[in-house]
Amino acid sequence: MNPNWEEALNHFEMVIDSGTEAIRIKAIIKLAQLSSHGPEYILGHTVPVLANLIADHTSNSSSLSLEGAVVYCLKCIARQGDGRLAAEIGQSGALNSILRLLPDSDGSFQRVAVKCLWYLVNLGNDNRDVVAMNGGLEIIVNMLNSSAGSVRRYLLEILSALSLLRVVRRGLVSSGGLRFLVEAASCGNMLSRERACQAIGLLAVTRQARRMVVDLGVIPVLVELLRVGDSATKLVAGNSLGVISAHIDYIGLVAQAGAIPLFAELIQGTEPLGQEVAEDAFCLLAVAEANAVSIAEHLVRILREGNDEAKAAAANVIWDLSGYKHSVSVVRNSGAIPLLLELVRSQSSEVRETVTGAIAQLSYNPGDREALMESGAVPLLLELLHEDSQELRDNAAEALINFYEDPMQHEIISEVVNHPTFQSMQDRLTRIRASDDQTARSMRRMTIEQLARVS
Repeated sequence: MNPNWEEALNHFEMVIDSGTEAIRIKAIIKLAQLSSHGPEYILGHTVPVLANLIADHTSNSSSLSLEGAVVYCLKCIARQGDGRLAAEIGQSGALNSILRLLPDSDGSFQRVAVKCLWYLVNLGNDNRDVVAMNGGLEIIVNMLNSSAGSVRRYLLEILSALSLLRVVRRGLVSSGGLRFLVEAASCGNMLSRERACQAIGLLAVTRQARRMVVDLGVIPVLVELLRVGDSATKLVAGNSLGVISAHIDYIGLVAQAGAIPLFAELIQGTEPLGQEVAEDAFCLLAVAEANAVSIAEHLVRILREGNDEAKAAAANVIWDLSGYKHSVSVVRNSGAIPLLLELVRSQSSEVRETVTGAIAQLSYNPGDREALMESGAVPLLLELLHEDSQELRDNAAEALINFYEDPMQHEIISEVVNHPTFQSMQDRLTRIRASDDQTARSMRRMTIEQLARVS
């Protein structure tokens, strides 16, 4: 079949202009059937014709059958091309007409209209603004209060697309529609769930919205996405969980939902951004000592079994954990220290630099310093002072300075106190400590002055 499209277009316009309703409907259904074969420019010419049929004219007496045929045809046209036709439909006024018709719709017309709207907001980004500016959020939320089945699924996926707009997210908070956004993150196609998850993360930055979504049960929803999502969705879910974990009241809930093993999987993945997301989440979750113990167990496994990138990421987290003031040394008790020392001889420069940075940080804690000493860290650190890498030398010198303050290690380390890297690091640390002391004194003076003014 190879029709003359220009002639077919002229015939269609003539039928719509002067034909009976039955003939009009027949022509519109035929256009819908041919839309997957028609040239894009021909389909574009039909859009304003169709839009005019459902426009809110005072004299417009279009029947439900005609309106249904038009909306069905627009849905078929919107699916074609790369989104340009969906954008044209939005600009033609047809989208506004569909929004006007939706609240009083039911049955098959409602299903067709909702599906058409789904295509329009998913294929045309500007159409989301049109929907948002013309009361679309209120319409969708009201319909979700009573919808079920496939219509509900499409409505939830429409909502997730709209939720990428800030004005819509604000509207969801004020209208009580957040529960539907959480529901949208729990069902539907993965892209839709990812969008809802992203919106939840953006909303959860504020304390009020964070509390609201947690009360609505968002944590297990996000953890499930972290478990079953594709690579992009896992990143978004992990980031949103990290935002929620920024409040200490929710750290336990995130861990109890099973997030820690899933973040460990992200660290072992091939996506650098996923490793960063997991590192940040672990640093937040580790504020609770029980979480820190569990995290350390996973990190030890990664240090043993992971690839170089995963080992470097795990060492980064250990670096951060070493600064936490838990009642016990989580890192020392986990068995990570011997593994870190083994990795100092890794072939990967990234692993070596990250691991030595973690060792330097651990050396500030007397208990960890003792464990490092027992595992043979000092001779290894002395060797590192002769490495080509400046970062390796600096990390080794920082650790050795802390060991130098230990009477048991003073004699062996005194052999390198004149080493340029050792002296440079010692001067640097002295300046940092002096600056910290000056800041602390300034803060105390400010506090005393403030109290004096109050009294």
